[in-house]
Amino acid sequence: MNGKYMAYVGSYSYNGKAKGITVLDVDVENGYFIPRCEMEVDNSSYVVASNSGKTLYSIADEGIVSFRILPNGSLSRLNSANIKGMRGCQLSTDKDDKYIFVSGYHDGKATVLHLNKDGSVGSIADGVFHKGLGSVAERTFRSHVSCTRRTPDGKFLMVADLGIDQVKIYRFDDKEGKLMLVDALRCELESAPRHFIFSNDGKFIYLMYELKNVIDVYTYETGDRSPKIEKIQTISTTGKKHAQLTAACAIRMSPDEKYMFCSNAGDNSVSIYSRDAETGLLTQLCCLPISGEYPKDIAIFPDGKHLASMNHESGTITFFKIDYEKGLIVMNHRSVHVNEPNCCVIVKVR
Repeated sequence: MNGKYMAYVGSYSYNGKAKGITVLDVDVENGYFIPRCEMEVDNSSYVVASNSGKTLYSIADEGIVSFRILPNGSLSRLNSANIKGMRGCQLSTDKDDKYIFVSGYHDGKATVLHLNKDGSVGSIADGVFHKGLGSVAERTFRSHVSCTRRTPDGKFLMVADLGIDQVKIYRFDDKEGKLMLVDALRCELESAPRHFIFSNDGKFIYLMYELKNVIDVYTYETGDRSPKIEKIQTISTTGKKHAQLTAACAIRMSPDEKYMFCSNAGDNSVSIYSRDAETGLLTQLCCLPISGEYPKDIAIFPDGKHLASMNHESGTITFFKIDYEKGLIVMNHRSVHVNEPNCCVIVKVR
């Protein structure tokens, strides 16, 4: 792969064993990370890069912190912004890097903030608190916003709430950043819809459930008032034999979108699926252990031939080469120690 790539890993820092963000060089050809340094961020629970690749954003106790990604891959702090709510759990930006969206697990709030031209975080554009009760179970007792993304057509904002088992759909005002509720996907009770991603062509949605341990595949068609969304497949996130207490953690796609990946806590595994670009349907190739505990996130290398597992409980990153034809992953490098890794993003340095 041409160019230089960096990995940025967010970690909790409350115990003093990590500063917040670990900066690592990426060896794409051989499929592993080389630790470089750390940047101070209070409890970096999620990191995401701008679509331009010039800025890195991290959730922190103070709200959101922005960093300029320097030509050598190091980080230079830009600013921080308060979200006027409890700390978030997930971030996303839109394709034009005009807005950043924050998912609030603890207070059930989805927050929209402006992004400045230099990549720093601007003022709050809008914010909505979800209300309602789920089941009597603690995890799904009240609202927990877990994933927020703007739809590829730019018209709507979809917000997954694993506490009330819904994905709410808001019409999005691109000029002002304001939200208006227009529809919702009502999921099975106690299924806990956690994360979702879109295909690049905007035709398909992949929604992962934390407690139900499945991925639902939906078709997506834009609309004036609300989009048309239809479920076409449900597929397990685990293999036939798996641990009883299993929770799906994260889903990712390969750069060419031919494959999808899902990590599972409890089972401490990763499932790999082939993806049909025309139909959007998934076929499971394998579900195999990741040699660590609680794979909270996974990162797919730019060549699509390697993956890294962020093992939160064991405090390690493990590296694997992927054999799609045989349905295997093979550890290809010694693990790297990072205290309580939460999330990873690989960025091509501009």
